[in-house]
Amino acid sequence: MFDVSTNEPWPVGFMINPMPKAIPNEWLEKFSKIPAAIVSDCLGRNVGAIGLEPYHGFTHMCGTAITVRVRPGDNLMILKALQMVRPGDVLVIDGGGDVSRALVGGIMRAMAIQSGLAGMVVHGAIRDREEWAEGGLPIFAAGCVHRGPSTDSSGEINVPVSCSGLVVHPGDLVIGDADGVVAVPGIGLEKLYVRCMSLVDKEQDTLMKIAHGMLSNDRFDPLLRAKGCPV
Repeated sequence: MFDVSTNEPWPVGFMINPMPKAIPNEWLEKFSKIPAAIVSDCLGRNVGAIGLEPYHGFTHMCGTAITVRVRPGDNLMILKALQMVRPGDVLVIDGGGDVSRALVGGIMRAMAIQSGLAGMVVHGAIRDREEWAEGGLPIFAAGCVHRGPSTDSSGEINVPVSCSGLVVHPGDLVIGDADGVVAVPGIGLEKLYVRCMSLVDKEQDTLMKIAHGMLSNDRFDPLLRAKGCPV
């Protein structure tokens, strides 16, 4: 692979690809009101990260994925990525799931807030937990530990990454809330949004019927009979 700015090959272990196209603000605004669980259901209920916890409270996160893959415990390329991000981006970091050393902490939190970053997803550990708990920047991580990172290893920016079972490509739409994190391609968002809103309306209708005692007590019986259950 070659550095497009110099046409020289990248050193082994390093790669910095161009920034992906940002998702239009129109869609960021629309999906900022959609729960992660709704998106997950509309994508088949078998997608999204497992095991990442919010350390910022429960503020909704929504933005364009900028990805980083690093050696576990080293954050040199994360620091570089923080110089590249744009307001509304979500930095997705694949640290191999290692939680023995933190990849980001309070100083990098301040840098991210200053840049206008919309959030961070870390397949690894963070530190300075009390600062993250103040809010101001959504962050989802696999753990928290006091041990700090090194800054002496290689890594890649804007490549496909895997975070706790969630595959993320640069330019994906990343959504996170108290239930977890999902990512979807930046194309086809209009159809996905229609499906999400239809499910939101359906769930609201069900909740209304529950509140007013309007749901039939035998509403699951046809499904049970179809599966051979004698009800």
